[in-house]
Amino acid sequence: MNEPVQSRVGVAWSKLTVICGFGFLVCAVEGGEAKEPRVVDPGPPPADAIVLFDGRNLDAWEDEQGRPARWALKEGAMVVNGTGSIRTRRSFGDCQLHIEWATPSKVEGEGQGRGNSGVFLMGRYEIQILDSWQNPTYITGQAGAVYGQHPPLVNASRPPGEWQVYDIVFRAPRRDAEGRVTRPAVVTVFHNGVLVQDHVEIRGSTYLDPPRYEPHPDKAPLVLQDHGNPVRFRNIWIREL
Repeated sequence: MNEPVQSRVGVAWSKLTVICGFGFLVCAVEGGEAKEPRVVDPGPPPADAIVLFDGRNLDAWEDEQGRPARWALKEGAMVVNGTGSIRTRRSFGDCQLHIEWATPSKVEGEGQGRGNSGVFLMGRYEIQILDSWQNPTYITGQAGAVYGQHPPLVNASRPPGEWQVYDIVFRAPRRDAEGRVTRPAVVTVFHNGVLVQDHVEIRGSTYLDPPRYEPHPDKAPLVLQDHGNPVRFRNIWIREL
């Protein structure tokens, strides 16, 4: 490497890859100079995360009419109790979401009637929650599915009553000045540490049949569904991307 790196790649590049005999290095380049990534304490939760529920109160949540959320608090978890779905008071677009959930230990019902709930990104793009342990149902309605659109790559469910984890990376749809979608929403989901959705494109609001994109703001609340089953939630945090 006799020639300076900057003169070879030019300042217009946003990324620089340096290849060497023992590996490779990727660093961001701005104005021709490498920029160090900002330091974030990984936690958990990460230092730059917004904690939406830590077991103490429901202050970050409201019902779908804008009133205080009325789900039950029990042993550090919030529990669906028939008072309706809840949403975050804040709105989000691109995000990394961590959420832990558990279906009832006592198995009642079958198929979609067993431990049913959902995480609605921007209030309209659902990642299904279901007791999918030895519980056959349609494939786009299983735990880890993008509801009605993409089945999970694998069934990574733990038994009923045990805590399960979703780690979700979501990119909101992009629109042009006329409101037309120029890039669909995409999502990656890990269920209990196992990849179940690999950067899949969402075809529109999952509660519409057929799914399609509706006009909506660049950011919107996260919604947790009350589907009539006492599903529990804990340790919910989100990072804006």
